[in-house]
Amino acid sequence: MKQFKGYMHGVNLGGWLSQCVHTKEHYDSFINEMDIRKIKSWGMDHIRVPVDYDLVEEADGTYKESGFAYLDEIIEWCGKHGLNMILDLHKTFGFSFDSGEHEAGFFDNEKYQERFYRLWEEFARRFGGFSDRLAFELLNEVTAKEYCERWNRISRTCIERIRKISRDVKILIGGYYNNSIEGLKGLEDPYDDNIVYNFHCYEPLIFTHQGAPWIDSMDTSFRMKVDSTYAEYVRYSSEQLKGFTVDLSSYEQDKPLGVEYFENLMEEAVSIAESKNVALYCGEFGVIDRATPEDALKWYELICSCFEKHSIGRAAWSYKKMDFGLSDERMSTVIEKLLKLI
Repeated sequence: MKQFKGYMHGVNLGGWLSQCVHTKEHYDSFINEMDIRKIKSWGMDHIRVPVDYDLVEEADGTYKESGFAYLDEIIEWCGKHGLNMILDLHKTFGFSFDSGEHEAGFFDNEKYQERFYRLWEEFARRFGGFSDRLAFELLNEVTAKEYCERWNRISRTCIERIRKISRDVKILIGGYYNNSIEGLKGLEDPYDDNIVYNFHCYEPLIFTHQGAPWIDSMDTSFRMKVDSTYAEYVRYSSEQLKGFTVDLSSYEQDKPLGVEYFENLMEEAVSIAESKNVALYCGEFGVIDRATPEDALKWYELICSCFEKHSIGRAAWSYKKMDFGLSDERMSTVIEKLLKLI
């Protein structure tokens, strides 16, 4: 399987230019050059930078030079401190993985799609020259499986238009069910040798999102240990994750969650990537701050051992705050061990 060289160990800058209040005060205070220096000192080789269209577009699609300036700045900082970077369009006009942002219509509206293509052409014109240390991620977490065919068409058109401007920049594509491993098999064959298949992994969701207030059926007081048995994972998921299907019947039910669970997940992803002869990357993985730091570390040990086994590049979610912050004070007791894993 191909490797995504230069993007093996990374962290997300979630909450800075995406999933945020889009104000100058926020942009200027949330991340600065000292954070980039710190991430480099952690031993990371790259960052993933989620960006909402709101940063660089007015409501009518007019571009905001003030927004592009932040991207100019972070690319410069990364170059100065020896980090590669992924520019991830986390939200586009008409679509967001988060229904609470009330973006809709993208997959059925050609005008919205044209706006998406033009934004990526603009990114390519401005930043395509940094292809030796910058990659493009077309869109974060396509949700419904029913979008699969339309997403294949849209993403191919977008790649074709980017390629007229930047022929060699790496382009990341993820599938349905929020960049699930299952969604990888629905993706078209890679357009060229510079395509990377991207997935996210927060499995088992009941552990990594325990007590999450944005999951409607979740009791926010619910807590569990990572080494709960497979039977307990099934029961807790049934109780707390209404509408989610969790099948762990192939595992010994009285055994605690083990590395075999993650090996099976990664082997499926690797098999798909090998069949398409494409590089593979996990753009998000992490544990909510409701879990204990010690349990979070155990989860990272399990999943990262599989990333290492298959040489899968990755970026942990997330650098600070966002309910998953690695640099938050609560993680200080385990951060040294954790950084050796991610």
